[in-house]
Amino acid sequence: MAIEEAAYIVLEREGKFEIRDYAPHILAETMVEGNLEQAGSMAFSRLFGYISGENRSRDKLAMTAPVSQEPMGEKIKMTAPVGQQRVQEKWLVSFMMPASYTLETLPVPDDPRVVLRQVPARRMATVRYSGLWSEKKYLRYKMELASWIKERDLAVAGEPVWARYNSPFTPWFLRRNEILIPVEAGAD
Repeated sequence: MAIEEAAYIVLEREGKFEIRDYAPHILAETMVEGNLEQAGSMAFSRLFGYISGENRSRDKLAMTAPVSQEPMGEKIKMTAPVGQQRVQEKWLVSFMMPASYTLETLPVPDDPRVVLRQVPARRMATVRYSGLWSEKKYLRYKMELASWIKERDLAVAGEPVWARYNSPFTPWFLRRNEILIPVEAGAD
C-alpha cells in the first residue's frame, strides 16, 4: 500500500545528499520532553490518536510520510516521514497531513497538545540513510549533512529535522531515514 509523501522537487543530487524544494504542507505536531529516541515514541501515540479519530469529528486520517490519516466515515491516509526536531530542551514531533486537506477541512484535535500548522514552501538540504532509529546515527548524519552544506557555502535557515518514513515493523535494513536542514533559496 502506497503512503503519501511530502511533495518536493530535487534541485541537486550528490550521492546520499540532495537539495530539495518542498511544496507548502500541513503538519499535526506536538511538543514532548525526553531524549531523541524517547521523544518519538512518546509523541507518536498522541499524534496517531489524532489521525485515528481522537478529534472533534471522529474522522480517521490516512498515514502519510511524514504522516496522514482516515476519518471514521471518511479515512485520512498515513503520510511519511514522521518529523522530529529539537526545540529548546524539548522535541517537536510531527505528522504530515494528506495534501487533500486544508487547515479548514482537517478535523480539530481533541488533545490540545496536538496542533495543526501550515508550513510554507521551503528549500531543504537532505541526507538519506537506512538503519535503526538511534541518536548516534542521527548525530552522525546530521554532522555529515552540515559539512556538505558548508562545502557548498549554503546558508542554514532553520533547525535540523529528523524524518522517518517507515513503521517500526519494517526491517532495519529497509528503513528510510533522513536529516533535513532548511537552507536559504539563493539564485539558481
